[in-house]
Order: sequence, then C-alpha cells, then structure tokens
Amino acid sequence: MPDANKAAHYIQLLHDARCEDNWGEVPELVRKIRKHAPGRACLALTAETEYAITKANQSVAASDQASADASPKVDLEVPDQISKLIGAIENEQQFPEEKFQAQVCIGWLHWVIKEYGLSLVRLPKHFDLEYPQFEDYSTISEWTKVCALKSTYLKANCLARNKQRTEALDAFDSSMPSLAGVWASKPARQQLCYWSELFLTEYCMLAGQALLADQKSLTDANCLACFRAWLKYWASSKGVLLAGGYGFRGSVPRRQVWFEYYYALSRILQEDLPFPTGYAPINNESSARSQLRAELKKVETIYQGLLFSETKFPKAEEERKEVEDFVDLVMRNWAVLIGRGWREHDLGQGGRDALSRAVLDILFAAATKTFHSTAIIRHLFTVHLAVAEFDLAFKSFDSYLDLVKKAKSRVEKTGDPEPSLDNDATVLETISACIAALCRYGDRQAAEKARDLGHELEQWLAKVEQQKSGLDDGISPLKEDVPLPPAQDKVPAHILALSYQSIGLAQAQWARMTYDSESRTLIQEKATQALRKSLSAEFGRAVDVKGVFALGLLLAEQRKLPVAIELVKSALLAPKPSDSSEELYTGPYWRERALIPLWHLLALMLSARQEYFMAARACEGAIEQFKDPFVLFGSRALNGAYRSEHLNETEGRDEKPSDGLIDDMEDYERESILEIKMTQLAILEVVEGPAVAVNASSELLTLFPRLFGDVEQKLELAPSTARAEPPKSSAGTLKSFRGSVFGGKSDKSASKARRQSVATTIAENPPTTASSRPQTMQTISTVAPSIQVTGEPGDVRSARRAKKSDSLKRRSESSRRASLRKRDSSVDRTRVLSTGDLPLSPTVVDGEKFFTPFDDSSMAQYFTFASRSTSAQQTPTAGSFKHSDSYTSTASAKGKASDLAGVTVSAVEPLAALLPLIQFPDGHQQRGRKAILVKVWLTIAGFYRRADLLDNAQKAIAEAQKIVQGLESEVAKDTTGAMSLKKVGWGETKSVEELLSDVWAEKGYLSLAREDPYQARSDFESALTHFPDHPSATVGLSNILMDIYSEKLPLPPAIPGLHPAGLPGILDSVSVINLATKVTVRTKPDPPPTLAARPLGFGLPLGTPKPTKAEPKPKRRTPSPGKDEDQLPPPHKATSLPLVDRLSARDRAYGLLSALTKLGSGWNYSEAWFALARAYQVSGQPDRAKEVLWWCVELEDSMGVREWSCVGAGGYAL
Repeated sequence: MPDANKAAHYIQLLHDARCEDNWGEVPELVRKIRKHAPGRACLALTAETEYAITKANQSVAASDQASADASPKVDLEVPDQISKLIGAIENEQQFPEEKFQAQVCIGWLHWVIKEYGLSLVRLPKHFDLEYPQFEDYSTISEWTKVCALKSTYLKANCLARNKQRTEALDAFDSSMPSLAGVWASKPARQQLCYWSELFLTEYCMLAGQALLADQKSLTDANCLACFRAWLKYWASSKGVLLAGGYGFRGSVPRRQVWFEYYYALSRILQEDLPFPTGYAPINNESSARSQLRAELKKVETIYQGLLFSETKFPKAEEERKEVEDFVDLVMRNWAVLIGRGWREHDLGQGGRDALSRAVLDILFAAATKTFHSTAIIRHLFTVHLAVAEFDLAFKSFDSYLDLVKKAKSRVEKTGDPEPSLDNDATVLETISACIAALCRYGDRQAAEKARDLGHELEQWLAKVEQQKSGLDDGISPLKEDVPLPPAQDKVPAHILALSYQSIGLAQAQWARMTYDSESRTLIQEKATQALRKSLSAEFGRAVDVKGVFALGLLLAEQRKLPVAIELVKSALLAPKPSDSSEELYTGPYWRERALIPLWHLLALMLSARQEYFMAARACEGAIEQFKDPFVLFGSRALNGAYRSEHLNETEGRDEKPSDGLIDDMEDYERESILEIKMTQLAILEVVEGPAVAVNASSELLTLFPRLFGDVEQKLELAPSTARAEPPKSSAGTLKSFRGSVFGGKSDKSASKARRQSVATTIAENPPTTASSRPQTMQTISTVAPSIQVTGEPGDVRSARRAKKSDSLKRRSESSRRASLRKRDSSVDRTRVLSTGDLPLSPTVVDGEKFFTPFDDSSMAQYFTFASRSTSAQQTPTAGSFKHSDSYTSTASAKGKASDLAGVTVSAVEPLAALLPLIQFPDGHQQRGRKAILVKVWLTIAGFYRRADLLDNAQKAIAEAQKIVQGLESEVAKDTTGAMSLKKVGWGETKSVEELLSDVWAEKGYLSLAREDPYQARSDFESALTHFPDHPSATVGLSNILMDIYSEKLPLPPAIPGLHPAGLPGILDSVSVINLATKVTVRTKPDPPPTLAARPLGFGLPLGTPKPTKAEPKPKRRTPSPGKDEDQLPPPHKATSLPLVDRLSARDRAYGLLSALTKLGSGWNYSEAWFALARAYQVSGQPDRAKEVLWWCVELEDSMGVREWSCVGAGGYAL
C-alpha cells in the first residue's frame, strides 16, 4: 500500500543519492518510490534513465582501449525509453522540477549516443523563460541546479561541435546571470561540482578560442565573466577537488583553463584596454590598474603552482614548451608593468623592484623544469639588469651566448633543428642589449668587454649576410657529405640596424677609454661608419634617437661640427607619428623626453660656432618642446628666491600640488635637464660675463631639489658681498633670445620694442668681441691669432689661444694648406671642416707615440701663408645631407660623398626599449644624487671665482667638500665590501676619489685666483693623489711646475711670516731680503717673453716704428765650476732653485701632460695640449711646440662652452 511518509523519505534519499553520485542505490530507491508514490512516475523514469546513462559512461571510462569519443553502450532500449520519457513529460503537470529534469535527461541521452542535433532539439531552450516560477534559485533543489548546468553545457557543446562557437558562447552568456551563484553554494556535493566544472571548463575554453580567433572582444565589460566564475568556483571548492589534473574524462587539464584566464588578462594589460568590471572580484585596490595588476598576479600564482607541480625535469630529447610559453608571457607582462606607462603606485607594495624580484623567482623555478633553455637564461639577463645586479646579469649573458654558440654549431653539423634555440634576430638583439648596458653603466673594463662583443656581433652579421647572399644568388648549400642546415628566419631590417648601431657604440666607447692613442682615430672612424650604416636608408626604418645622438656626439668630438649639427637638426625637425600605442612602454611625451639630449648637444655645437644666442635658444627648446612647463614640473612648490620664467610659469596653476613628468623620470633624465640649465648659465657667462651668471646660479640650487628631492644639506647661496649688477636690457636673461634655432619665424608674442632692445644689446655686445669669453684657465686667449715659438723658455700662457671670434680658419682638406683669417660673426657665415679624410700618423717624441694633426712632411706647406680663395659654403637644408667634401678650397671642384651620404632621417618613432628601467637601490641612488650636487656646487664655485667673489667661491667649495666627506664616511661604514673609494661602480659616473679630486682641483684654481701659487700647487698635488689622471688638476700643476722651471715664481720665504694673534702678518707686505747680497727678490716676475703677435714670415704692420737696437739683456748667473759646483747656498741666501730641481719640475710637467693627452679624457682637452706645447717650448723643441699649438687651434676652434661629456650622462648610450 502507498505510504506518503515513506514516499517522501525515499524521494529525499533518491535526491541525495543522485547528488552524491551514489548510483548504486538508485535502482532500489526507484522501485520503492514506484511502490509508495505511483504518482511520481516521471521522477522514477528519469532517475532510472540517468542511472543507465551513468553506468554506460563509467564502462567507457574504465576501458583502456576506449577513446574519449567512443559511444557508450546504454543498457536500455533507447527509442522506447525516449518515448516513455516524452509521455511522462506530457503527463507531468504537478511537479515542474521533475518535468524539467526529464527534458534534460532526454537531451543527455541523445548526446550520449552522438545524436547532437536531436539533443539540441530536446533540451530546454531557456530555463528562465520556460520555468518562470524558478526565479529564486535558493528554493529549488540541488539536483535541479545540476540539471540546469547540464542542460546549458550540453546545448553549448552541441553548437560547438557544429562549428557554431559564437552561438555556443551566447548560450553560456545567457545562462550566466541565473547560474552565477550555483557553484558558490557551500558545501557543494559531487555531482554539482562535476557539472559546474564541465560547464565552466567548456565556457572558458570556448572563450579562449574565440579570443585567439578575434571572435570575442576584450573591450566588453563581461568579457572575463567565465574566467571570474571559474575563479569563484575554484575558491569555493578548494580542498574538495584535486589541485590539478583533469576535471573529467577527455577534458583539458585544469591548468589550461588558468592559462586561458592568464592569457586574457595579459592581452588586456599589453593592449592597454579598459578594465572589465563584469563579475570582478572584490579587492581593496582603488584604481582600475591596481585591480588589474592584483587579479593578474593572483591568476599567475595559481597557474604557476599548477604548471611547475605537474611538470617534471625533461629528458635529453624532450622539451618544455608550455613552461617557455608561460615565461614568455610573464616577461611581456613584466615589460609593460615596469615601463614608463605604469606608475609606481599602480604596482602595489614594493613597486617595480618587488615586481622584478617576483619575476626572478619565476625564472629560477622555470629553469629547474627546463634544460639549458636559452630563452629563460636570456630573460634572467634582462631582469637582473632591471634590479641593478650587473654582475649576475653579465654572467647570465655569458652563459646564454655560450649555449647559443654551441647549439648553433650542433645545428650546422647535424642539420637537426632545435626548436627551443633562439633565432639569429633574437641573438643579435640580446648582444646589442648587452653592449648598450656595458657602455651605459660600466667603466673601462666594461668598455673593453663591449668592444669584444662588438667584434662578435660583426662576425655574426657576416654569417647572416653570407646566408642572405647565398639565398639571393640561388646557391644551393647541398653537398653529398654535408647535411642541410635548417632554414633560418630572415633577420628584420631594424635588428640589422640595431646591430650596426651597437657596433658603433662599442667602438666609440672604446675609443674614449683606450690607452692606445695612435689607434684612437681609426677606432673613431670605424665607429662613425657603423653608426652611419645603422641610420642608412637601406633598412627602411624611422630614425633611432640613440643612433643619432651617438653619431652626432662622435662627430662633434671629431670636430665635424657642420655635419653633426645638420644631423641633429634633422632629427629634431623630424615629424612625430600619430600612433600612440607605444606610450604604454615609452610613457607620455616619449618623443620630447628622448630629444632632450639632442637639444643639449645642439646647444653645445652651436656655442662651438660662437652662435651663443642660438645655443641659448636650443637650451630653451629642450623645455619649450613640452608646450607647458606645468607638464614637466607639475605644480609642486619650488624653494628658492630665484626662478627662471620656466619655473615661474608652473606656479599658480593648482592649489593642490601635482606631479610632473620629472617625477616619473629616471635620474639620468633629470640630470640631463640640470645639465642643460648649467649649459645655459655657461652661455650666459660668455655673453654677459661671470657676474651675471653668478646672479642666476641660484636657480641650480632651486632646480636640484625639485628634480631629485630633499637632500641632507640646506641648499642656499651665501649672500655675496659684491652683488653683480643686473643686466640693463632684456638680453640679460636667456629667455630674451627669441631667434629661432632653425631660422624660423620669431616669437609673435615678443613686442617690437623688446625685439629692438635685444637687437641693440646684440649690437652693443656681439659675441665676437674680446669680452665674449671670461678670463679663466679654460678661456684665456690673446687678441692676435698668430703663433710664434721662441727658443728661450717664456710664459706661453700670455700667447693663449685666440678668441673664438678671431679663431683661425682651418686648412682645406684637399690641399692641406693654411688659410688664416678671422671668422665672420654672422649666423650664416661659411663654415669649414676641421678634419680631413687622410689618415693621420702618430708622432714619435722621446721614444713615445702621440697624436698630432699633421705629419712633418706637410708642416712646411701648412705654415706657408699663401693667399687662397675660399668658396662660400651653401647652408644645407634640414632634410638634406649633400655637402661638398671641401668647404674652404676651390681646388676640390669635384665634390666627394658627404660624411652623411645615405643617411635618412624621415621620422622619429618609438622603438622597443632595448634595456629595461633599472631600479638602483636607494643607497646607490642617493650617492649618485650627491655626486650631482657636488658638481653643482663646484660649478657655482667656478662662477664665483671668475666673478672675483673668492670668499663665496670658498664657501661653495666647502659645501661640495662636506658632501664628498659624507660619501667617504658611507664607504668606510660599509661592511659588505661592495663599495669602494677608488673604483667606479656600476651606473656611477665618478668614484669618491674622483669627486675629492674635483674639489681639490677647484681649490687649486681658487688659490691661483688669490695669487697663492704654492698653495695651489699643494691643492693640485692633493687632487692628483686622489685621482692621478685628473685633467684640470694635471694642467694646473703642470703650469706651476713650468713656472718654477722658468723662475717666474719667487722662492717661498725661508722664514715663515709672523702672525701674532689678532695682528696681520708682519712680513706679508715686506719684500723678502737676501741677507747675504742685500738684493730684493721680485715677488712679481718681469713680463716674460711672449709669442709673436704676427705669423712667421710677415713684416711689421704699416705705421709701426722700427725697433731700436735692443739693450743687452743681463746674463743669468750660472754656477761657476770648481768648489761651488757641488755646494748649494743656504736657504736664506738662495736666489733661485737649484737647476736639478727646476729640471725635475719641467720633466714632471712633461710626463704628466704627455700621459694625460694619451687618455680618453685628455686627447681633445685643449688646455692639456697647450700646456704640453709650453713644455716642448721650454725644453727647446720649438717644432714640436708648433705642431701641438696648431692642434690646440683646431681643438679650440670647435670647443663648446662646456665639455662634450656633459651631454647624455657622459657617454654615447642613452
């Protein structure tokens, strides 16, 4: 007899058995339900059919021979069973859930026997529409939820099998709102988990395939709904399911779903798409980028754990492509996240450094799952660079290059390809990146390694070109005894250009570092050729700013100013592309930021041509290209009394301080802006005098904390006792220089009166007057450009180099003749090339070789002052590089190829960053900033010294010395041994010892300004004690030593002056008296003989009276032979130094200068060459002195207001 209570009990047991996957209990429960609840026929028939289908599926899964697509043998008469179910569905009116379950069961039965079309017809079309009474899913039974999942999965699977992927995704998407909370119910039983995973796996895999085929857009807010549902399901069922493996028979591994999720997030990141908000997980991140980064990291961690736990170390013949694909995707994401398009606060705690450290952990873990993967080792090199672990980075690179060479050799011998081996393009790019890192952040040892890698790159390029020519010529490499090598991928043109650029960079850096002075010119020529080829039109690429900068700087150092200026101007005028997709890697205003070093280089080159107003405009152009100073500097407060117009314009924009571009710049970019400001002040000093530069120098101390933040020192200038008078016209500030750098129209906002004022000031103070350069050791010059060398030692300092406005015209390259004449001061005056095409041989003096611009055979012709006609050079346009090879001689009528023939500069486009943004430790960063501040203080001290404000100069030097002493104490406290006083670390421009040497050198010149040469000598000696190759200290000390030899300096008093407390020195104003002879020793020497004011071979000017017979000069007393030969007078009786001391001083000066001029820091240092000329003169070698003096003329003719090394952080690599 039917029993309602028992029926309800058995129905609940049947429900639980179905949900718990206990199908063995189902037949007995179905029998009891039919007995006690005959009205539930639909339920009983559905459960019986489900049991049969499940048993059939389990039999297929248990069979080893059965495939995933094998049809299970259902232990039922399928047609009869289907007709019974249809009848039960039609008769069921009381229990809609059981009716729905029966419909799903019919569709499942058709699906199992591979009748997908019928299955699609029988399944419910839309659960919500057909059963509106089930709006609240919390009230329906768990098995009904399972059937809803099963229905959607089966329907989408049937559509996918019919190649209707879009319709299948629509089916999943339509059911997501109603089923989103099903798998989040806790606890979820076995069948619900099983069908939830089937549903989500199919959904995610179809979505991943649609993304690859571009059938689904990632801009949709719900594009990640399936993956986020998978994430929620994973979190709810964690601890129930296995961590990895396969979810069901024939399915993909679970980690594959995570990979599809990670790939979709990676595409959103790499394409900079809007963050999808549909079904987004809840987190504490504020910005959309922070949420994307957090979600990406979570998925990455889960997939990484599954992949590495399920992957074993490969055998010799196996590969781990999935691991390498994952690593490649991680690296592409990392390149975006540490790029300039993402800010530090978007990356979470730790910023870029923590992100890079996490990537390093992934790479090391991946290395344990692969065998000698070149890709992983290459990525290790890149990421180690990013965290400033240079030693580990270059060790990784050495391992990488060694593995690649061996693998390439195996492939060439056997002909068997190695799929995991990097292709030629990747290898060339990696070697180029290593060269760039060595040249940018390394010292001389790094430059030597870069040179060797440059040779390696040349050999690799030769092989690539040989393979290319062999294929182009149709030459078959097949031989009977040689296996056929695998087909090589064609190397892209931009990679070839990058390789030639790297070769040129390595050669240029080695030319600066090498001690072999006789080969420096050849090395520079090789570097020039390689850099020119990298910019060649044959590669069909846009201009690379790095290549233009390196070539322009190298040409400027070689004194080829017209060509260098033309190249740099063309790059600055090149149009900007409209595509902004690369800003994600390069950041906003990438073009303007990249062109800052080029503007600075242009300013220095224009100043070398005495175009000071245009040079000042070039300095302003570096800032004005951002259109608004607010963009660059933001609205943060600037502490300091003096502000330029650029800095003043940034105030008053917004009450709330905001960041500018400089807050996201690297320190070397900020240093470039500061260097431009220092160059501006140097130009201002030349045009207006050092007093005006002193007034403006406080802006350096205002700009420094805005660029680099607070330092442990109060940055302010002491009030000067003699404040310089401000300029009387608008020309006193560099902002008034309104002429266009490229000869364009003037500033329309400038009033007519202002332009007239500027013109009046230029007319009153032309840059070609004798006061256009300050009288310092760097700028002392004579009025006449003539050179005359006497046989007697004299003060050649009075015959200093000519003013740049009166400097000598260089000889013609074709005839190597001299044609000395004053320059025209106009902007469009003709220019000459300072170097020729003929190779220059080294000169041997005293058994040593050193470079001179001329050989002895051409000296006679060079010093012959024959009249020569000069052909005016046509000013080239910005887009053309066709010049005549000779600029001054009409003899070379046949024009030769230009130095830039074939170079094209059509557009400036962002190129893939060769090096990552390197995150130096905080301590290293602070030391670098302090070194920059030392340079700022010493620059200000130089301004004060040249303005005769010596006390203020002393205070500025003391500030610099205080900073350097602090750096010394930091090194002394270091217990790791990583820091050194003498060694230049990675990414540092100078060591602590070099900074100390800079301070002592400036002290020495300050002592000279105070007319205290012996104190200056002590200071210079201290400078060379810290750094023996310091250029300016070497020159200063050498000049003092030669003054000692020439007896221009008085002897120091044998008895020190008396300085009672509170009283001035008693003997300070009294001449030193020789007690024995009672002859007063001169405290100021007589005017020494100077170089002739006219060239050799010319007569006296008209109107000059004939010289009268010169009175005989008093003969210098020489030591008499005999008893006094080996006996020196006592110190208080001596009237001069012993001859041996004087000779040793002269010889030491020669040795110091000879060594300095062979170094990269002194080969083009005109002060050192001028002092060396004097050393030759006092040594009785006038011919050598003439050669060196002409070389000085050439150097001075092309020297800017500052040294070339101040551009681009001191190197050729940006």
